[in-house]
Amino acid sequence: MSGHSKWHNIQGRKNAQDAKKGKIFQKLSRELFMAAKSGGPDPSGNPSLRLVMDKARAANMPKSNIERAIKKAEGNSDEHYDEITYEGYAPGGVAVLVEALTDNKNRTASAVRVAFTRNGGTMGATGSVAYMFDRKGYIVIDRSTTDADEDQVLMDVMDAGGDDLQASDDAFEIYTDPKAFTGVRDALEKAGYKLADAELTMVSQNTTAVPAEKKEQFERLIDALEDDDDVSNVYTAAADEDE
Repeated sequence: MSGHSKWHNIQGRKNAQDAKKGKIFQKLSRELFMAAKSGGPDPSGNPSLRLVMDKARAANMPKSNIERAIKKAEGNSDEHYDEITYEGYAPGGVAVLVEALTDNKNRTASAVRVAFTRNGGTMGATGSVAYMFDRKGYIVIDRSTTDADEDQVLMDVMDAGGDDLQASDDAFEIYTDPKAFTGVRDALEKAGYKLADAELTMVSQNTTAVPAEKKEQFERLIDALEDDDDVSNVYTAAADEDE
């Protein structure tokens, strides 16, 4: 798979979200609840729950919060959330996918539409941009945490079942088939690598550069979407800054 390093940009977005821990924990609680509700509270037998638990730990979510969300799913709570994907275009014609977990479809659809229209974007019909993205496993190894060179990491990634390795000055980025993601992640950890990030994500097949005059508006749109309580993930086909 071809492409450019995006770890630097991801770090920037993660750092910008550090001030929003309370909101992030709230979103993660919903994901934990739904994963435990649908597949059971034992992460060893529920890969989806394990993935969300790993995501929660990576966000430094307190263990008590994680346990509370799972325990809530074990009870008789009639709480329910629908998983919905919205599609559209950001300023500059950049494709955008928005994943939401909501208990009120009308509220969420309205909020997402407002975010697009107020920030120079347009909502699209179902399927209008989804075909431009592929579901992938994404794993990052910070180069400062390993003495292994690119050849060694590539060999270990291939042995583990990974599809592609992209090396940059600060990181090794690994992409996998989503079904192989858990096995690749576990194999790399067993090989002694410390993973800076490991998640299932949506990767755009092609990227679009955001025009300089549209960049501020583009960032406002993404921020507005990510700030929504019901939005879990926002994916874009924007070209990385170094492309």
